[in-house]
Amino acid sequence: MLLSLSNAPRDYAWGSTSLLAELEGRESTGEPEAEVWFGDHPGDPAETADGSTLDAVTGGTLPYLLKLLAAASPLSIQVHPTIAQAREGWGREQALAADDPARNYRDANHKPELIVALSERFEALGGLRPVADTLRLLTALGESSGVRALRERLEGGREEDALRDAVGWILSGDAQREVDEIIAALAEASSEEFAAELDAVRAIAGRYPGDPGVVVALLMNYVVLNRGEAIFLRAGLLHAYVSGLGVEIMAASDNVLRGGLTPKHIDVPELLSVLDTTPEKVPVLLPATGAVTEYPVDVPDFALRRVVLAGAPQTLDIAGPAIVLSTGGEVAVAGADEVALAVSVGSAVFATKDEGSLTLSGAGEAFIAQPGS
Repeated sequence: MLLSLSNAPRDYAWGSTSLLAELEGRESTGEPEAEVWFGDHPGDPAETADGSTLDAVTGGTLPYLLKLLAAASPLSIQVHPTIAQAREGWGREQALAADDPARNYRDANHKPELIVALSERFEALGGLRPVADTLRLLTALGESSGVRALRERLEGGREEDALRDAVGWILSGDAQREVDEIIAALAEASSEEFAAELDAVRAIAGRYPGDPGVVVALLMNYVVLNRGEAIFLRAGLLHAYVSGLGVEIMAASDNVLRGGLTPKHIDVPELLSVLDTTPEKVPVLLPATGAVTEYPVDVPDFALRRVVLAGAPQTLDIAGPAIVLSTGGEVAVAGADEVALAVSVGSAVFATKDEGSLTLSGAGEAFIAQPGS
């Protein structure tokens, strides 16, 4: 069975007023449009053509949530727990109301994520940079007491311990004077090696003046994706999307531990207990030269393929319930009965697991989401 899906954009403050409208070829509403959810998550299940919602069909059992994401300003710096951490935290917080702002765990699941760029440029922060590299970056900020204090916390000992100590200190609330000094030093900072990083963090500081998350961002890798490129963000990895339009898929979870660039609750001890401070670069996953790109991830919750159609139909096997999201051109989807269902850009089609395979036709681009293996 195939079902047409649509949904209204969510109006988070960081959302773009133009990116989703441009994708769909319509006039902008003038209001922020941040995310469109295609899934059965109870927070905002997708709408079916008969006026119902997808959770009425699936019973809320999809292990993944597929989204269009359009960021005009940075999202909060955040990290997600492993399944074991989520289960422990969920159990520990059972006495808290579901809407309690101090609650860290909304469910007992992990939340790995994959984001694929749809805009020609998509900016993100992902993972913590090696300490030696950050120390070189800090030389561009001069010798204020705040910069010296941060440098001292990063020097000596194991990198992982130094980074954990630095993040905890920045977010503690006791270092605001030093945080302000570091942010002020950004205005005149210059470095040939780290020019892009400094420009990005200066822009973030302009959006979030005085926020300790600006200094956390100085410790993170700055990543720029071209269209079709992707990054996978596993449990424990500190990250934030900065700007651009993308297709995002994640495990069906609301578990977020925040680390700055937000007015929302930040539980520093819990964040540090979940945070993986191993310094590493996030690998960029490149699009294939052929019609179908697979973005490999090592989680069972989801798998995502990008299909570029240029006249020749593409038939692809599906494992479990799938969602086909159109992101460009003219796309139609047919299942076992071979009746093609047109999918307008920015909308989707849900296929029940009994379909087994789907045939995509037309001239355009689509993404197929399904459970992982």
